Amino acid sequence: MQHVQFYQDEFTSFLNGFTIHREPISLYNPINYILQLGGKRLRPVLTLMAAEIFEENYTTALNAALSIEVFHNFSLVHDDIMDGAPLRRGKETVHEKWNINTGILSGDAMLIMAYQLFESYEPKTFQALAKLFSKTALEVCEGQQYDVDFETRNDVSVSEYLKMIEYKTAVLVGAAMKMGAIVANASEEDQNNIYEFGKNLGIAFQLQDDYLDAFGDPKTFGKQVGGDIIENKKTYLYIKALEFSEDKNKLKLLDLFSKTLDNNDEKIETVKTIFIESGSAEATKTAIEAYTKKAFGVLESMSISEEKRMLLKAFGNNLMNRTV
Repeated sequence: MQHVQFYQDEFTSFLNGFTIHREPISLYNPINYILQLGGKRLRPVLTLMAAEIFEENYTTALNAALSIEVFHNFSLVHDDIMDGAPLRRGKETVHEKWNINTGILSGDAMLIMAYQLFESYEPKTFQALAKLFSKTALEVCEGQQYDVDFETRNDVSVSEYLKMIEYKTAVLVGAAMKMGAIVANASEEDQNNIYEFGKNLGIAFQLQDDYLDAFGDPKTFGKQVGGDIIENKKTYLYIKALEFSEDKNKLKLLDLFSKTLDNNDEKIETVKTIFIESGSAEATKTAIEAYTKKAFGVLESMSISEEKRMLLKAFGNNLMNRTV
C-alpha cells in the first residue's frame, strides 16, 4: 500500500486523460471544468487503497475510482443548482459559469459516464460494481432530499440527522472502499467489512466537517468559517445545542436560525458561544471519536495483515485530525 499522495497523483494523471476534448463542447466543457476543480479526491483514493489492501494492483481499480469521482462531482453540480450556490472550491459553479440547463444536462451526462466506466471489467465484477453503485446513488439522492426537508423543520432529531449524513455522504465513502475490494476479488465478508469501515469513517468525517465549519481555523479550513450558521443549517452541533440548552438559549438559537441577516459576525459568535456553553461542541467531538472507533473496530474482523490494519487506522486518524 502506497502513501496517500501517491494515489492522489496517480489518480489525477488518470483523470487528466479522461477530461479530453469532446463534441459538443457545450456539453463536455462543463464536465471537464468541474472535474478539474480539484478537491481532496478522497473517494477515488480510497478505492485505489482498498484494492491494494486486498492484494490487487491499484491500476486495476482506476476505472472504478474514476466512476466514484465522476458521480461525486455530478451530485455536486446538481446540489449547487438546488442550493443556488455561486462558488464551488473557490470557483464559479457550473450553472453560474454557463447556465442552469447546461448544469442539468452535463450532470445527467456525468451520471451515465460514471456507469460506462464499469464496462472495462469482466461481467461478474461489472455486475457487482453496478449493483453497489445503483444502491449507493439512490441513497445519496435520498440523503439530499432529507437535507432539503430539514431546512424547513425545527424538530430534526439526532437519529434523523445521522441517517441524513449517512446517506448523503457516508455511503459513498463506504462504496468507494467496497469497489476496490470488489475489483480485488476480496471475499464477500471482507467487502462488507471494508464498506462498514468506510461508512463509519464517512459519518465521522461529516461530523468533523460540521465541527470545523464552526470552530475551524479560517486560514486552513478552505471555506468560510460559520457558513452553516449563516445558512441556518440544522447540523449535529445545532441539534445537540437545542437538546442541552436551557430555555433562554434554546429560544435564542431558534430565533437566530429563523433569520437571514446582513451582518452575520455577531450571529456566528453568539451561536458558537451557545454551542460551547451547552456542551454541544464537546458532544460533537465525542461523536466523531465514537464513529472513528467504530470504524476501527470493523478492521479487526478483516482478513488482512496487521501492517495493513495499522495503515488504515493511521489514515483514519489523519482524516479525523485534519484542519481542512
